Amino acid sequence: MPVFLSRRKLMAWGVALAACAPLAHAQAPAALEGGPLTLVVGYAAGGSTDRIARLIAERLTPKLGIQVSVENRPGEGGRLAAREVKRAPAGQNVLMLGNPAVMVVAPLVFKDAGYDPDKDFVPVSQVSSYDFALAVGNKLQLDRAMFLVGRLWAHPEEAVFGVPATGSLPHFFGLMVGDALSVQPEIKGYGGSAPLSADLSGGSLPIAIDTLDSLYPQHVAGKIRILATSGKKRASFAPNVPTFREAGMKIDADGWNTFFAPSTMAPAKVQVLSNAIRDVMKDPGLQKAADALYITSVVSNASETAQMLKNYRQQWEPVVRRSGFHP
Repeated sequence: MPVFLSRRKLMAWGVALAACAPLAHAQAPAALEGGPLTLVVGYAAGGSTDRIARLIAERLTPKLGIQVSVENRPGEGGRLAAREVKRAPAGQNVLMLGNPAVMVVAPLVFKDAGYDPDKDFVPVSQVSSYDFALAVGNKLQLDRAMFLVGRLWAHPEEAVFGVPATGSLPHFFGLMVGDALSVQPEIKGYGGSAPLSADLSGGSLPIAIDTLDSLYPQHVAGKIRILATSGKKRASFAPNVPTFREAGMKIDADGWNTFFAPSTMAPAKVQVLSNAIRDVMKDPGLQKAADALYITSVVSNASETAQMLKNYRQQWEPVVRRSGFHP
C-alpha cells in the first residue's frame, strides 16, 4: 500500500494537528475536506523536483490551513508515483509534481505506462521551468558554440553527446541540437547526472547535454564549460552563458515541474489548490530561495498550465516519435 494512502498516517496527522492547533494562520477552505495535503514526488529526496516541492509545501501549510507534506515515491523514472496517485481515493488531498519525462515522453515510448495523462490527471499549476545546456570538457578548449559546430562539421564522428539517461528530455533535446547542426549525434546514456558530470569533468566524455541546473555548479567551478542554453532568454543565475539562438542556432526548449491532481478530485478542490499554489509562487522569498537552487520559479494557474501542456506536446511529440526510441 502506498505510504500516502495509509490510514495510520492520516490518523497520526490528525493527532499532530490537534496537538499544535491552531497550526495555520488561515481557516481551511470547505473544499479541502479530506485531511492533510500530500505532495508526491516520484524521485528521491535532494533533486530539483524534490527541492521545489519542499519550498512550496512549507508555504502552503499556513496558506491552506492544513498540514502539507512531501512524499518521495521514487521508482521507474517517476512512473511509479504516477500510477499510485492515479489510484488515490476521490476525497483524498494528494497532488503529484510531474515533469515531461513522466507526463509526455513515457506514454509515447512505453506500450503501457500504466496511466493516461489526459484521462487520469488534471493540471493544477506549473511551478518551475528549467533550461537544457550544451557543455564541453576542458580537453576541447572551446569557449563558443560556433567553434564546436565547426569542429563537428569537420569531424562528425566526434558528435557523441552524453546525456543523463536514454529516453530523457536531454536525450531528445540532443537530437534537436543534431538537427540544428546538420549532424547525426550518437547519444550516450548515463545512469544520472552525477556520473555524466564526472566523466565530462574528468575528460573521458567531451560533450554533454543535461539540465542547466545540473551542469552549472561544475561550470562555476571551472571544471567544464557550458557553451549554450536552451531558453528563450539567458538564465537569471547564468547571465554570462548565451542561448542557442544567440549562438546562431534556431532552437529553444525547456522542461517544467507541474502539479497534477487525480482526475477523480472535485473541480472545486482543484481550483482552490491551483489558486493557493499560484499565490505561493508569487512570494519573493520563495523566488529568491528557488534562484539560489538554480530553479526558475513560475507563477501559473490551471488554465494557463493546460495551455502550456498543449503547446509543449505539440513541440515534443514529433521529436520523440521521429527518434524511434523505445526502452
